[in-house]
Amino acid sequence: MSTVGDHIPQDSLREKIFIIIFGHETPAGKTFDISLILCIIASVVVVILDSVKAIQADHGLLLQTLEWVFTAIFTVEYLLRIYCVRHPWRYMTSFFGIIDLLSIVPSFVGL
Repeated sequence: MSTVGDHIPQDSLREKIFIIIFGHETPAGKTFDISLILCIIASVVVVILDSVKAIQADHGLLLQTLEWVFTAIFTVEYLLRIYCVRHPWRYMTSFFGIIDLLSIVPSFVGL
């Protein structure tokens, strides 16, 4: 078994997750990216629909449930990114790491 960088086994789960999340040229990476984009778009649509009083009155519970489903998905994605990178603190304090964190914090603060 070969290693990369900071002695992460290349065949490890951590490395496989890294390739899926950051490997844009792989089939799994492309699928991940497309799925994430669709989730982001759907999440924005849910928030927009929830801001319309008539729709919120009729479908409030569904919209709230969907919002929490998307929050869970984005939270898992953020945690997986932290898990699979070699330098988690560097990722967490990077522009994209902060954006990822800011995308999930409002839901948890709302609790």
